[in-house]
Amino acid sequence: MAEKRNIFLVGPMGAGKSTIGRQIARQLHLDFYDSDTEIERRTGADISWVFELEGEEGFRVREEKVIEDLTEHMGIVLATGGGSIMSKESRNRLSARGVVVYLETTIEKQLARTQRDKRRPLIAEADDPRKVLEELAEVRNPLYEEIADITVRTDEQSAKVVVNEIVEKLGVNGLG
Repeated sequence: MAEKRNIFLVGPMGAGKSTIGRQIARQLHLDFYDSDTEIERRTGADISWVFELEGEEGFRVREEKVIEDLTEHMGIVLATGGGSIMSKESRNRLSARGVVVYLETTIEKQLARTQRDKRRPLIAEADDPRKVLEELAEVRNPLYEEIADITVRTDEQSAKVVVNEIVEKLGVNGLG
């Protein structure tokens, strides 16, 4: 029997990593993890509280450890936090330990999908969320592209269509 590979979803907040990741895991009979949910489980506190108490730097240290731990599993789908790729160590681990799928989306879609979500500390209190998202995209999009094995746009498609497209591309890459 072939060894089960990992599928790691990267991309900006609001791209659909958690929603799509759960569906891919279900369809391929893999375990699903969400790095933000795992941080919350380990700390016993929500992401906003961790950011407030430890700042983004403290949060990123926790995130890097969670990604290190979870990428050691086999046969998982992992939805990463949007900023997880800021760590070179995390980028290296994701690239080396599975297939990286970049879920690409527009700033407009991100705004629409995150506008009422108070669990997004980088934009929850921002005076100009669009400006914050544009600045994040400028820094992060090249890093997503750098480690992506597969890139899929999530803008105008349902989660089901995106999942099917990813599963089909994974098959072409020897996973499906």
